[in-house]
Amino acid sequence: KADWGKSLQEGTAQGFALSDSFGTIVAEIAQVSVSKRGEVTVEKIDCALDCGNTVNPLIIEHQVESNIAFALSAALYGEITLKEGRVEQSNFDNYPLLGMAEMPEVKTHFALSGGSKWGGIGEAALPTCAPAVANAIFRATGKRIRSIPFKHYDLSWS
Repeated sequence: KADWGKSLQEGTAQGFALSDSFGTIVAEIAQVSVSKRGEVTVEKIDCALDCGNTVNPLIIEHQVESNIAFALSAALYGEITLKEGRVEQSNFDNYPLLGMAEMPEVKTHFALSGGSKWGGIGEAALPTCAPAVANAIFRATGKRIRSIPFKHYDLSWS
């Protein structure tokens, strides 16, 4: 459903990550473009999950979207720094969050196993987001990311 392996323009790639989070299996494919100057744009994230059963799929889709927004904020920008023993970030004016214009298209796909399985969904899509994006960045630039936030890496390429 994510069209994995499709031909993409130079500097654009897909990355994959999988996790078992709170009893829910989650797979994410992130499509990311990286400009030659190293500016990252997360274009699209497809999230497939198996939480066993669901009562309200729309609520799960909303949870997935909010998980991805939170995870991208942390992966791209989030850090707490100290200066002279004090935390420098005091509020959202100096702690950047993902802006609405930066939010990628998110598609949630259910692969429910049913039966007696009821997995958690609250933050299930969060752990796979940063690794999927980092893997896409690697495929686009050849540069590995091993820690967050990604803003500290030189992701420029030629």
